[in-house]
Amino acid sequence: MSFGISLIVLVAAVLHASWNALLRGGNDRLWSMTIMCIAIAVACALMAPFVPVPSIKSWGYLAMSALLHVGYNLFLVRTYRQGDLGQTYPIARGASPLLVSLGAAVFACELPDALSLTGVLLVSCGIVALAFQGRTIGPQTLLFALGTGCFIGAYSVTDGIGARLSGSSVGYIVWMCLSWGLLMPATYVILRDARSIMRAPREMLVAGSGGLASLLAYGIVIVAMSLGPMGPVSALRETSVVFAALIGRIFLGETLTRCRIAACLVVAAGAVLIGHGG
Repeated sequence: MSFGISLIVLVAAVLHASWNALLRGGNDRLWSMTIMCIAIAVACALMAPFVPVPSIKSWGYLAMSALLHVGYNLFLVRTYRQGDLGQTYPIARGASPLLVSLGAAVFACELPDALSLTGVLLVSCGIVALAFQGRTIGPQTLLFALGTGCFIGAYSVTDGIGARLSGSSVGYIVWMCLSWGLLMPATYVILRDARSIMRAPREMLVAGSGGLASLLAYGIVIVAMSLGPMGPVSALRETSVVFAALIGRIFLGETLTRCRIAACLVVAAGAVLIGHGG
C-alpha cells in the first residue's frame, strides 16, 4: 500500500476516534447519533447534484451498506451505554481488520502479502489487548461490542466492492451516506418520536459537527479501499484506537496504563508494516 494512501487513512483514523469520543461523551447517544446522520444527509444532499450517479451494478451494495450502517449505529450506541471509550471502542474495532481481510479474500479474491498480513495481525492483537486492560467488561457490553465489530467488517467489505463497481468512489460515498443518513432519523422516530429530535442549537451543532467528521473519515476510507487492498486499509484505519485511548485519557478522564501504552505501540508497529507492505 502506497505511503500516500497510508497517510490519508491515518488522518481518517484521527477523525474517527474524535467523533466516537464525542458520541461516548454525550448523555443521549441515540439522539447524538441521529443528529450526526442528519448532518451527513444534508451534506450529501448538497453534494449529490455535483457528483456522478453510481453505476447500477453498485446499487445493491449501496442499499445493503446503508442498512448495515444503521445496525452498526444502534449496536454502537448500546455498546457505549455501559462501557468506557478506551475499552469498548478497541473491542468493536479489533475484530474488523481480520473480518475485512477474510471477506476481501472470499468475495473479492484479494490476498494481502506476508508483510501486510503480519501488520493486520499485529493491529488486531494490539487492539484486543487494549480492550482487556483494567476492569472486567460485562457479558452484555462485550456481546454488543463484538456485534458492532461484525457490522464494521460487513459494511467495510460491502463498500469496498461497491465503490469499485460504482465507476466513481466519490459518487458512491455521497449516495450511500445520503441513504444511511435518511434511514437513521426514520429509525429514531420509530424507536422514540419525531418531536424530541429538535433541541438546543448548541447541542445540535456539536452533534452535527461529529457527523461531518464521520462523513469525511469514512469517505477517505472508501476512496482508499477503491485504490488499495481492503484488509490492510481497514487495519490501518483501526489505529484510531490509539487516538481514542489518548482522547479518552485527556478529555474523558479515563486511565492510560503502561500495558495500554504497550498495546498502542503494538498497533503502531502493525500500522508501519501495513504502510510498507505491498
